Amino acid sequence: MSDDEFDTETAGDGAGDSGEFARLLEASFASSRAQRLAVGEAVEGTLVALGPEMALVDVGGKGEATLAVSELKDDDGRIEAKVGDRIHATVVSMTGGITLSRRLQRGAATSRQLEDAFHSGLPVEGKVERAVKAGYEVSMAGQRAFCPQSQIGDVRESDPSVHVGHVYAFKIVEYREGGRKFVVSRRRLLEEEQQARAEEVRQQIVPDAVLTGRVVSVRDFGAFVDLGGGVQGLLHVSEMSWARDAEPSKLVSPGEEVTVKVLRVEDGKIALGLKQLTADPWTTVAANYEVGKVLTGRITRLAEFGAFVELEPGVEALAHASTFAPTGKAGGWAKSVKAGMTGAFEILSVEPDKKRIGVVLVEEGSSRAASARTATSAIVSGARLTGKVERHDKIGVFVFLAPGVTGLVPTSETGVAREAELRNVFPVGSDLEVVVLDADAARRRVRLSVKAIAEAAERAEVGDYTARATAAQSQSFGSLADKLRGALEPRKK
Repeated sequence: MSDDEFDTETAGDGAGDSGEFARLLEASFASSRAQRLAVGEAVEGTLVALGPEMALVDVGGKGEATLAVSELKDDDGRIEAKVGDRIHATVVSMTGGITLSRRLQRGAATSRQLEDAFHSGLPVEGKVERAVKAGYEVSMAGQRAFCPQSQIGDVRESDPSVHVGHVYAFKIVEYREGGRKFVVSRRRLLEEEQQARAEEVRQQIVPDAVLTGRVVSVRDFGAFVDLGGGVQGLLHVSEMSWARDAEPSKLVSPGEEVTVKVLRVEDGKIALGLKQLTADPWTTVAANYEVGKVLTGRITRLAEFGAFVELEPGVEALAHASTFAPTGKAGGWAKSVKAGMTGAFEILSVEPDKKRIGVVLVEEGSSRAASARTATSAIVSGARLTGKVERHDKIGVFVFLAPGVTGLVPTSETGVAREAELRNVFPVGSDLEVVVLDADAARRRVRLSVKAIAEAAERAEVGDYTARATAAQSQSFGSLADKLRGALEPRKK
């Protein structure tokens, strides 16, 4: 009895585990199957392990074949298969084990293998020998194949000669009459690989996922990013940087590798973000900005109500129209500034929760900032100030007193009898002397009076007249007394 017969009988007597017997039997079948495999035979197996350089493929039972990991990589060097995937390959060697290849090597393939590759769709290596009319001549297994120009790649080259001399993997799309009609396509193979890769990539593209891609093109409105397998997403300019006026071409360039965040996936359209991977600058505004601080800012745009000022990328403040001195013309303040202009700005208010900062333009290097604060602190009840007429309203005249501070002269305090005459008596942009009747700093409400100036002047004039009259009367009484004394003196003698 042979050793094999003894082992089988022992297992069959029940002394051993029936599962072990099945395992040994399966191994035996696998061994006999492996021995029946021949070089050039097409096989299908399951990828069971991935190593640094080699992969293991189960070709049936416990028999395992090896496959170079390089054959599982795409053009960017990324492995496009995973454990559990089904693999179509060809046996290229039986020496020291089964060795597989996913493509027929151009020097090892035979005519019979080319025909088998045509029917099975197995890629075959070929060398581009020369460019011919409407395509290329490709050398493959000692035969000449034709590759149409449109099928040599997925990108049309302006110079056809760039492919000459290169060895590529092709898919045979026509093989008849023993190879006399032999047409191949590299593009079809690339598209199939891309589709397989695209399906894998799409499974990873979900909201909030962080992925690495390559910039395909840059436009004024943003950039298109290839996430792999030809799957592209749009990185809109508004999602590139926290800065409002960011320019895509200054942030990314074609071919650059970028890490992006998936924002939305809707109807096959993928929206990506770049700024979301950095902190929102408004989170540090409370700590970095305080009222009274003077900073350098850049005016980004003008609106009817004021100028927007960038203090740092992503942090914009507003210099309200009321912080500019009136010019007498509607919107005249805007002529003193323009988008792109830089200057010194004093912070008037900070509201981080509302993402609002109020500023006023000051003269850089001067004491205007300090004087502005001094002027503001001087606005108290009873103070006599000079401001500029800002605008008229049915309730009175608004007067610009200091950057960010406008007071109201009620119609009753103008000294003008009719409302219609206010525009003529107090032209917009003209200087106006007023008296502060009351000021509420917290609510920025200041009530002024022009009439009080006139009343004060009248009181001063009356006082001056009274003083002069009293002095004159005293002088008159003095002269009369002197005369009486002069008349009485001779009588005493």
